[in-house]
Amino acid sequence: MNNTRGRGRPPGNPPTKARITEAARGLFLQHGYRGTTLRAVAAEAGVDSALISYHFGSKKGLFGEVTQVQCAQSLALSPALEGDPAGLPDRLLKAVTDLWDDTEFNSLAVQNEDVMRVFREYLDREVLGRIAEYLGGPDATDRATAAVTVIGGLIFTRYLNPLPAYTHLTSADVRRILSPTLRAALWGVRRRPPRRL
Repeated sequence: MNNTRGRGRPPGNPPTKARITEAARGLFLQHGYRGTTLRAVAAEAGVDSALISYHFGSKKGLFGEVTQVQCAQSLALSPALEGDPAGLPDRLLKAVTDLWDDTEFNSLAVQNEDVMRVFREYLDREVLGRIAEYLGGPDATDRATAAVTVIGGLIFTRYLNPLPAYTHLTSADVRRILSPTLRAALWGVRRRPPRRL
């Protein structure tokens, strides 16, 4: 019998990893970080618990993966980085509030420092770089840093660790209040955004 199967991971592994991640997400939401065991995740996903160690290394690794996916989805700002620069502050704020308002997972993030590290790294490496590239110019990184500070502050104080003053505001209120601040961060107090041809 000729075995033509190649070496490496079995072809079913990517769906298995996704199944584990989805099962873990549901259990973390339901029971929190401490109340969720790897054995429970394995049972929910219908896999051996050794597969969790194989794919994620540990419970922290699994939680970080689940949260990183969530952060990436919740900070998907690509549509906001298209169009006229003058509308960028409003598009960024709308993207953040629309996506995070629909996110159930954000309340778990502050339970674990590893997760907050993932969140900070994503803001620093992905969001800041994309905004700086969009802005262009010699001070683009400084302006993008200021903008990410506003966006990160919004996410943290409204979604991850809400301030009482934020709880009664609608998303439209938040965007109206923060738009001038984000505009100043991006373009400066006196500078006007460039026009795109």
